[in-house]
Amino acid sequence: MATDFGYQVNSSIPVIGYTEMVTNEMCISHSHPRGQLIYATRGVMNVVVGNHIWVVNPLQGLWLPGGVEHQVTFQKDVNYYSVFVDPSVMKGLPENSFSFDIPMFLKQLVFKIISFGTDGNLTPSQRRILAVFLDELALIVPSATFLPTTNNERLQKVVELLMNDISSKETIDYYAELSFMSSRTLSRLFIKELGMNFSDWRTRLKLLEAIKRLGEKQSIKEIALDLGYETASAFIYMFKKHLGKTPSNYILEDENESDKMIA
Repeated sequence: MATDFGYQVNSSIPVIGYTEMVTNEMCISHSHPRGQLIYATRGVMNVVVGNHIWVVNPLQGLWLPGGVEHQVTFQKDVNYYSVFVDPSVMKGLPENSFSFDIPMFLKQLVFKIISFGTDGNLTPSQRRILAVFLDELALIVPSATFLPTTNNERLQKVVELLMNDISSKETIDYYAELSFMSSRTLSRLFIKELGMNFSDWRTRLKLLEAIKRLGEKQSIKEIALDLGYETASAFIYMFKKHLGKTPSNYILEDENESDKMIA
């Protein structure tokens, strides 16, 4: 049903909100004319757009412009919220897909819009709220929590090995030998195809896996060990360096946001 709303091109209904509880589901790769904001108050979603993978948790939203092919996987129980934006009001909105730290005000606008229903019978005050929502949506900026992937066959083999063994501590030389190329060639491929070096890409992989597991309420110590860190403090240092907050504060912020919404 949510996908159906994405195909409704109708300027008299500029914005359509939708919510449902989803458990262990996958929405196969598709695209639709309407732009889409994806958000969840609970649970974690994996979203694939081209050669990028996003892990979306309750502190983030994901923006998809109209016509962008994407696939969404819902991890366990997800309280899913989505807002579909008609092409007639897309001017001024972001033209690229990205995840972003979703502010409380934008969340409340999403909840309000969903309460309007989907039949398009909007009051003047409701239309003003939609206008404010579009203004706020135009202000969102990307976060760095995405993982670039590749279709390059030689590099894809290495990427798959890393993704299947996130705790690995092997060097780039090890993976270069497995792929029958020099470490210098592999290093160049990472920068050319993925936009970052081997070390940074592997750190980003660990970071996204940590975000997913934090969303599943796993302990920090358990996450650190599973990701290949010798100590929890080493993992905490990496997490704070890249996200500006410790895993504990990350979880606390998530819980505080949820408490405010319940209140």
